[in-house]
Amino acid sequence: MSFLSFLRGHALFLTVVSFLLVAWCVAAAFLGAVWILILFTVLAVLFGAGLYIGLSYYFFQKRMARLKRLQREMEEVYLLGEVLPRPENAVEEVYFSVMKAVSRAAIDRVSGLRRTLDDYLDYVEGWVHEIKTPLTACSLILANGGDVKKLKTELRRADNLAESVLFYARLRTAGTDVRVTKFSVRDAAEEAVKNEMELLLAAGVQVETAGDFTVACDRQALVFSLKQLLVNCAKYCPGGHVKITAADDKLIVEDDGEGVPPHELPLVFARGFVGSAGRRRGGGTGMGLYLVKKTCEKSGVAVSAASEEGKYTRFTFTFSQGGEKAGQTADAGAPDI
Repeated sequence: MSFLSFLRGHALFLTVVSFLLVAWCVAAAFLGAVWILILFTVLAVLFGAGLYIGLSYYFFQKRMARLKRLQREMEEVYLLGEVLPRPENAVEEVYFSVMKAVSRAAIDRVSGLRRTLDDYLDYVEGWVHEIKTPLTACSLILANGGDVKKLKTELRRADNLAESVLFYARLRTAGTDVRVTKFSVRDAAEEAVKNEMELLLAAGVQVETAGDFTVACDRQALVFSLKQLLVNCAKYCPGGHVKITAADDKLIVEDDGEGVPPHELPLVFARGFVGSAGRRRGGGTGMGLYLVKKTCEKSGVAVSAASEEGKYTRFTFTFSQGGEKAGQTADAGAPDI
């Protein structure tokens, strides 16, 4: 800061001093004071004011030099608010508090973004390792004559993994719009079953649908969530039976597999959680049900899990806006598989 700029910052002080000097000179002359006393007083006040301004500017420049040095030395400039020197007056105290608040908000924001980035990199790394399995299987199938059914099954696994990483990226994009449309939940369920037909047939899983109602939400998100559950059924419930029931504005997906241990049930939607059944089968990314939960939350759909070990696992989708019953469709349909 130049000296002139500094003086402009002390304009009020200089104005007051000047006014008092003029007033003193007028009053002293009116009272008949000798001119030497008036001159001495004026010079003394000017000297004091000049000394004050000079010393203030000197110490101000020293403080500014220190701040600039701190700024140059800080690798992360947003941390500057944490190392600022203590304020020397009431005005500086206000600015100091503001800078502290800004700095801490920036630190929290950067820390959150770094955690998000680390989570994303961890997921992508796990996803890359997991997608190698179906790709390697495809290579082996082709090298041994190319069984079409097996090839389709492995390609479906790879496609599911690719879709998962795309939905994960979609969740991380704040500006992604939710495409709300009105549709039949039974149609969405049948679309999910059809897409996962190869995996379900290969695992010997039978799927039955029952009931229907129309709902307004993101159809793509619901189909994706149902597909994730069916993939889990194919993996953890081979040779089992899955029933998808739509009634009372709820869509229930229930299998008769080995179930989830009670101590693991509260964690099934946690990011990266792999249960004991998953670890026995070689693990995974632990992201499937996490993506189901987050995708449903973004679409305004509540999802919950219930299970009894050795008997069943049940996932319930609840549509908060309510559904419109699609006629007399509560009768169980024929098994899709």
